[in-house]
Amino acid sequence: MRTFRTLTVTALLAAVMSGTTAVAAEVNLYSYRQPFLIQPVLDRFTAETGIDVNVVYAESGILERLKAEGANSPADMVLTSDVGRLDDLVQADSVQPVQSPVLEANIPSEYRHPDGLWFGLTKRARIVVVAKDRVAPGEITSYADLADPRFNGRICTRSGKHEYMVSLIASIIAHQGADAARAWLDGVRANLARKPQGNDRAQVKAIYEGVCDVAVINSYYMGKMATNEDEPEQQAWAEAVRVVFPDQPGADRRSTGTHVNVSGAAVTKSADNVRNAVLLLEFLSGDSAQELYAEQNFEYPVKPGVTLHPIVRSWGDFTADDINLAEVAQHRGEAARLVDTVGYDHDAGS
Repeated sequence: MRTFRTLTVTALLAAVMSGTTAVAAEVNLYSYRQPFLIQPVLDRFTAETGIDVNVVYAESGILERLKAEGANSPADMVLTSDVGRLDDLVQADSVQPVQSPVLEANIPSEYRHPDGLWFGLTKRARIVVVAKDRVAPGEITSYADLADPRFNGRICTRSGKHEYMVSLIASIIAHQGADAARAWLDGVRANLARKPQGNDRAQVKAIYEGVCDVAVINSYYMGKMATNEDEPEQQAWAEAVRVVFPDQPGADRRSTGTHVNVSGAAVTKSADNVRNAVLLLEFLSGDSAQELYAEQNFEYPVKPGVTLHPIVRSWGDFTADDINLAEVAQHRGEAARLVDTVGYDHDAGS
């Protein structure tokens, strides 16, 4: 496997200072996404366009780095795995608007910022997974069911302060208001089987081990566990649960569709290689890159009509919430405060 070219910030700054980037066919990318996922896509972009992609990978701190670098930042573009981080870039005034007929044609409006400040590239549904042997089909159809007393002591989640949970709570605020979201969150807290902990895979493992019967996770983890050859025990975890897409049309309660988050990208305000950055954005929204995303990470392509991975297709069709994610992001701060208000992460149940 070819090793991706990863430059340090210092090296990129040196390149900028020497003027080499002013004439080079390149684009400088800061990425929260992991190399194993994004590298093959960027390799194909370089092969097709001749434009090199210089990448700084980071698990955190990219926004702080952009702020510190200011107008001298070498970054042309930022790639993230959550709309929250895209919104953070907007709030920090670190990105610039992009207008592109290609992006507007490839990406539905609910998955891009209304002013072109960021663009969603892949979708991940916030699904409910249930124990096949302990939860009957149709027993749970809505996020609202998670707060129902009949699930007392049967629910596991990760921390309410994690960005995936915060985005889900923010979507409930956007649709139903803060009071309804607080009541829902308090009800879910009362039904927890244990103190919120671990990542999404840990919730599925807990179901497998009988700790709980219901969990909330991002959809692509099901594919990752089902195909995990390095840790084959995860295949048994995935086999123990059934996928539920909450709030589908026709459900008894709220039927706005399943909450969907996105990975996405934005062009920085400091970008020297704006044209190349836009070309990369357009490439990432196109058929070949979307198919690679779907194949590598079991995510849903953001571009309509792109073929799904067979494992993803096996979960069935679903209707996604079509609220613009920029509107959802506006409620993230309030959502995080609700988590503290109800003491969601402090204990299990009431």
